Amino acid sequence: MTDLREILPFLIPLAIVEIALLIYTLHHILTHKTYRRGSRTLWIIVTLAGMQFIGPILYFLLGKEED
Repeated sequence: MTDLREILPFLIPLAIVEIALLIYTLHHILTHKTYRRGSRTLWIIVTLAGMQFIGPILYFLLGKEED
């Protein structure tokens, strides 16, 4: 079994990127009124439920309206 200290240098940047992506996605959802598919409530739920990269990536691939 690996020691937590060995993988901590990998986990900290990964967690920072994950949180930053989540915050940016929620900001984008809350500041825009139109979406390609779904509604604001749906995308907030998808983003928060699929927090580990999947929810935000799904939003940017399927829900973000092209400017």
